[in-house]
Amino acid sequence: MTAKKDTTYSTSHQDVSATLPDTTVALLQEKGIGKPDCAIILGSGLGALTGFLKNSVVVPYSEIPGFPETSVAGHDGALHFGQLGKKSILAWSGRFHFYEGHPFERTILPVRVTKALGCNSLLVTNAAGGINTRFQVGDLMLIDDLLYPLISVSPHNSPINKRYAADRMVSRITHMAAEEGIAVTRGTYLYAKGPSYETKAEIRSFRIMGADAVGMSTAAELNEALRLDMTCLGISLITNQATGVSKEKLDHGEIKEAATLREKDIIALISRIMSDENSPIYGSMS
Repeated sequence: MTAKKDTTYSTSHQDVSATLPDTTVALLQEKGIGKPDCAIILGSGLGALTGFLKNSVVVPYSEIPGFPETSVAGHDGALHFGQLGKKSILAWSGRFHFYEGHPFERTILPVRVTKALGCNSLLVTNAAGGINTRFQVGDLMLIDDLLYPLISVSPHNSPINKRYAADRMVSRITHMAAEEGIAVTRGTYLYAKGPSYETKAEIRSFRIMGADAVGMSTAAELNEALRLDMTCLGISLITNQATGVSKEKLDHGEIKEAATLREKDIIALISRIMSDENSPIYGSMS
C-alpha cells in the first residue's frame, strides 16, 4: 500500500531548511537532471513548452522530497529537463500558491533548487488579469516592474538589496520578439494574495498605483531569484480583463482558452529567449 502524501502545510522556517535544496539536487541528479543553462516556471495553461524539449527527463513533484503536489487546474506538477537548441533547460510545470495554503517559503522552492543545480538564469511566467484598458485577452506582457502593496513576499528576515528592474532586458526582448513577428507589450505586474478575484474598487486602486496586470504568483519567485543573484524576467499572458474592466464574470477556464490562442507565439518567444546565445537572460545586453 502506498503511504498517503502529507498535505499539511507548516509555516515554520524549518519548512525550508538550508539543506533541502542540496538533498533535492542529489536526488534529481540521480534521476538524470543535469546542470541547466536556463530554467522556467510555467504558469497556468502554459505547460505546452515541455513538449518541445528534446531528450527530456520528467520527475513528478510527488517524487521530490518536500514538494507538494499541485492542485490548480493547468498545473501538471512535474519537473522537466531537456534540450532546446544547444541549451539545457529546466522547466517547472506547475507551482505552489500562497492562496492554496503554502507559505512563501514553499512557493520559492523551485527557485532555490534551480540555483542549487548551478543555474543563474530564470524565466517566470503566469496567467494574469489585464488592468490596463488597452490590453486585450491574449496579450503577452513582459514584466518591467513589480507591485505588491502592503505585502511582504519574502520569507527572509534580512532585506533584499536588489530590486526588480527589467527595463533594459524588456527592451531587448521586445526587439527579439519583433524579429520573430510576435507582438508583445510591457507593464507593471501587481501581486495579490487571492484566492478570490479582486473587487472593482481594488482594481480601480491598483490602476491608480500604476499596475497594468494583476495575478496571484510570480513576485515571490522573482524576488528570491534576485536575492540569489540570478538574472530573471517575468512574462504574463493576459487571460482575462480584470473585474470592472470587463462586464463578464471571471472564470478560471478562460486561462486555457487564452493560452491556446497564443500557444504558438508563447512557445516561439520563450524558445528564442532561452536558446539564443546572445539573449539578455544570459546576461548579455548588447
